[in-house]
Amino acid sequence: MILEVAILNIIPGKEPQFEKDFAIAGQYISAIKGYIKHSLSKCIEQPNKYILLVEWDTLEDHTIGFRQSTEYQEWKKLLHHYYDPFPVVEHYEGVS
Repeated sequence: MILEVAILNIIPGKEPQFEKDFAIAGQYISAIKGYIKHSLSKCIEQPNKYILLVEWDTLEDHTIGFRQSTEYQEWKKLLHHYYDPFPVVEHYEGVS
């Protein structure tokens, strides 16, 4: 299992609409082969900062399967205009 981690900094004041659009976008990511689950959490200290965690079967399920899909294009349309700056996405694998 691979854990995708992204810190999302949202343009201040856009948080409520981002959360609504994120709820819609969930249908696109969850339709991809190898997707296990995802969660979005909001930072207490910085209300425009979120952490996205996505579990995938393999790294390629995310980097190829999702990012090269038509579903990703819909995800992108819904969410990418909220980010400032654009998030760094990292992948982790369990060690114990």
